This record gives sequence, structure tokens and C-alpha cells, in this order.
Amino acid sequence: MNSRYRSNPRARAARLRLISELRDRRERVVAPLKRGIFLVPVTITSLGLLAGFYSLISAINGHFVRAAVLIAIAFICDGLDGRVARLSRTSSLFGVEYDSLSDVVAFGVAPAVLAYTWALRPLKLGGVIIAGLYVVFAAFRLARFNVQTGSVDKRRFVGLPVPGAAAMIAGLVFGYHYFYFDAPQMLVAVVAPVTAALGVLMISRVPYPSFKSIDFYHRAPLAVTAGVTVVLTCLIAVPQITACVLATAYVLSGPFLMLAGERMTTRIPVLRPKDEDNQKARETSPLGSRQS
Repeated sequence: MNSRYRSNPRARAARLRLISELRDRRERVVAPLKRGIFLVPVTITSLGLLAGFYSLISAINGHFVRAAVLIAIAFICDGLDGRVARLSRTSSLFGVEYDSLSDVVAFGVAPAVLAYTWALRPLKLGGVIIAGLYVVFAAFRLARFNVQTGSVDKRRFVGLPVPGAAAMIAGLVFGYHYFYFDAPQMLVAVVAPVTAALGVLMISRVPYPSFKSIDFYHRAPLAVTAGVTVVLTCLIAVPQITACVLATAYVLSGPFLMLAGERMTTRIPVLRPKDEDNQKARETSPLGSRQS
């Protein structure tokens, strides 16, 4: 190897990264054709995509609660497909890309249309701009997640995940209709800034908790088990209010972590020749595990 790479570890690491990326690009063309499409994870992702599509139709037709429920179904599918893919070891590059496209519809376009038809329509052009920027920022957030995978702390998300923003909008719909509010002006005054803030949080560098490191196969502390039991009980008893509270708590958790002094830092991975075969597995997100 050239003496310049021996004396400069950063240059050597950059060269190894370039070699790995070129190899991955070649495999992205060949591997999906050889491996085919894994039916179960892709079917779950497709159900989430269809739920987002029917949410669009429901919102346009004025069935706002139904649209919010369909977003919640898409949220569940988004969590299931990644776990199924990991457990069955059927993760694929096709599934990763398909999941991102599904997220744009189910958690980008569908919540924006719901927010506009439900609350932002009186603002006319202003409502269109707010909803449109939400869609654009959601797409930015997903694209950034794809390129940053493997270079950030896996315990945290950089910016508000797209499913979390969609859950916040659906939670507002649940809460508003659960209490039978009839205050259109108050609705506009609340939903407009919330939708704009969600878009900004998605493209920000505010740290948000990631639940990828949770191990479901080992014993959990008694307090954690009790908390999960309480949350599940509330979801069964009063699902609308519980969903609204959980979504709000998660959206606020990011600013709370930042105020507590936590900051997101990008790690520069140093590749060793013996690690090249495992690099693709570390950097490629499992199907649906992104929650971005």
C-alpha cells in the first residue's frame, strides 16, 4: 500500500470506504435479482402502504377519525415488518427501499392531507404551504436517514422520526373527536403551528429515543414491565386518549433531551480489511426498522 495511506489513517479509511461502497453498488444490482422478494415482510409493508392510501381517501371524503386509525395501522405495520425481517433473516435491499417509499405515502402524504382537510383548509394557500412543506420535510428526513445509517448512534434518531410526526397528527384527531370539541378557530390555531413544528423537528438534529436496542428476549426490570402493562391497559380502555398522550410525549422527548445537554454526533467508522465482509450488514438497515 502506498506510504501515504500508511501514514494517514483517515486517507486509508476513506479509501476502504470507497472500495466498500463500489462493491455495494455492484451488489445492489445483482443481489436483489438473485435473492428475489421475501413475501412476508414485503406483504406487511404493502399493507402499511395501502393503509396510508386509504387514509388519503378517507381524509378527502371527510372521514377524519377513520383516516387517523388507518395511519395508526400503518404505524403498526411499519414496526412489524422490520421485526419479522430480522427474526426470519429475510432483510433485503429491495425491502429497505420499498419501506422508505411506503413511509413517504403513509407518514408523509397521508398525515399532511389529513391535517389540511381536517383543520388547515380555512387558511387556503397558507394551509397548502404548511401541508406541502410537511411532505417535503418528511421526504428529506427519510433520505437523510438512509444516507446516515451506520454513522450515528443507534440509540438515538437524528430529528423526529417520520412515523412519530404522523402519529402526532393522528393523535390530535383522536383527542379532538374524543372530547367532541366544536371549535374550528381553535383547531386551526393549534394544528397549523403543530404541523409546521413537526416538519421542522423532522429535519432538525434534535435527538430522539430509538427503541432498536431494546431486547425483548431477556428479563426486564419490574418497573419497566409494570409501565408497559399500564400503557397496554390504557390502550385497550381509552385508545384515543392514550395514543394522543403517547405521541405528544414522544414528540416532546426530543427537545427535553436537547435541553438536558444531549447532542447528536456523527461517528466516522474506521474500516479494517477483515471487517469489509460485515460492513454491509452493519450499515444496511433491516426492513422497516428505520422508523424514520
